[in-house]
Amino acid sequence: MTGFHPFPLERGLHWDLGRVRVSGLTDADWSRGTAFGVVTEGPVRLECAAGDYRLRAGQFFVVPGGGRVWDGRGILIHDTLWEGLFQLGGPIRGVGRLQYIDGCTDTLLVCPPRLGDPSLNHLHIPAGTHQTAHTHASHRIGVILAGRGQAQVPEGRVDLVPGMGWFIPQHSTHNFVTGPDSALDVVAWHPDSVFGPTDELHPMKLGTLVGAAPRPS
Repeated sequence: MTGFHPFPLERGLHWDLGRVRVSGLTDADWSRGTAFGVVTEGPVRLECAAGDYRLRAGQFFVVPGGGRVWDGRGILIHDTLWEGLFQLGGPIRGVGRLQYIDGCTDTLLVCPPRLGDPSLNHLHIPAGTHQTAHTHASHRIGVILAGRGQAQVPEGRVDLVPGMGWFIPQHSTHNFVTGPDSALDVVAWHPDSVFGPTDELHPMKLGTLVGAAPRPS
């Protein structure tokens, strides 16, 4: 399978990719693994072992173990085998913190706890951008959060509007295009990461100086 595949964020299952299942956020529930959720229309009620929460548009969550959501709209990406770390964040606003290709910027919303783990990213594509065509070594799944533009693939172009879910299979050539008057904000989930901490390379260990003389006060 190749290309860029849009889908509406209605309730129920949209993509079954084996260990990963993609559904609409409304009335979704899970009992194992970890769920990543992004709210496009709130409020959304989230109930899980950590508590009962109300989330608004632009917020996101990571919930390991069981959970359930009611009301609102958005996307739910359920990794049935991975155990993540509980997290609430957002609302997502503004340009990204990191540079990306062709003047785009990116913020790592959910960092991989360990090298190779999943991550969640906010990609900001400025108005008047024509991205270079590119591919990814693994699937990409996400939602259009704000703005308008197009996804370009060898088969043609897909118009992008807020609240649209999307799926890009691995190794599919694609790029995003925006007009002169509209930027585009995209949330993208990566099933794996080529960046992340390891047992030998992480801030706590790198900042620990064993046997070092104390510094004068």
